[in-house]
Amino acid sequence: MTDPDRSVGPLTRAVRYAGRLLCWSLGAGMTTAAVDITVAPSAPWWQLLWPLPWYAACVSALAWAVLRAREKSLGGRVGGDDPESYEDVFAEWDQAA
Repeated sequence: MTDPDRSVGPLTRAVRYAGRLLCWSLGAGMTTAAVDITVAPSAPWWQLLWPLPWYAACVSALAWAVLRAREKSLGGRVGGDDPESYEDVFAEWDQAA
């Protein structure tokens, strides 16, 4: 299978990376919150560390929203070299099933 990031334009790639950063920072934020509640670390640096993923989630959500809005405003013109249409993707899913 080919790398899906290779055949798209730079704006679409930026939207994907911002979305991935959002997902990972949300996961890290939930993990650090769970550690803070269950383990309650007493290290002095912990009080500075555990909210950082939540700040990253806010920043990446804002970045993703702005990039996605820009991508949507340009319509289908930022697709890059990807020759597959929307229907082709579903045809491949049906074939894989």
